[in-house]
Amino acid sequence: MDYAKTVRAAAVQISPVLHSREDTTEKVLEAIASAAKEGVQLIVFPETFIPYYPYFSFVQPPVLMGKAHMQLYAEAVTVPGPVIDAIARAARSYAVVVVLGVNERDAGSLYNTQLIFDADGSLLLKRRKITPTYHERMVWGQGDGAGLQVLETQVGRVGALACWEHYNPLARFALMAQHEQIHCGQFPGSMVGQIFGDQMEVTMRH
Repeated sequence: MDYAKTVRAAAVQISPVLHSREDTTEKVLEAIASAAKEGVQLIVFPETFIPYYPYFSFVQPPVLMGKAHMQLYAEAVTVPGPVIDAIARAARSYAVVVVLGVNERDAGSLYNTQLIFDADGSLLLKRRKITPTYHERMVWGQGDGAGLQVLETQVGRVGALACWEHYNPLARFALMAQHEQIHCGQFPGSMVGQIFGDQMEVTMRH
């Protein structure tokens, strides 16, 4: 496939609407439309942006977070489902490649899931974070290596990892070995200031 020499990409930095899958999805659709008007060809959203990252697991002991966990479960995304259909329509309408993080609900469990939509609206990849990090293990189930794929898209060969997966050399190598051209690293917003931003930068380049 022939690719453009230059790709205009957008790393989205906006907040979700807490406790609302529908409202957060609407913000995603607005961001896609806004970015497309600026000529963006690839748009990448944060980790588990829909409906929101489970910050409660970072600050509450497991014995106290049952209510928050169930609320997240109720607002999580099903794949396929209405949220997927809406994002696919937007990707197709604006001819934009979309990389989106969601909390996925499947068979009674939640997963940290990354979705890659091509510019024609097709869902190319649904992958789950292999090993949730520390407190996240109280919220998400484990993924597997089947999702470590690099996909042919309208902007090039795209791959993705979530947050501390970037510390996993074999996960990184799996994407490199498939000749990844554009890497999409997804992280949540920081609760601890600039130090987390510094750590993100290190994980992406080490």
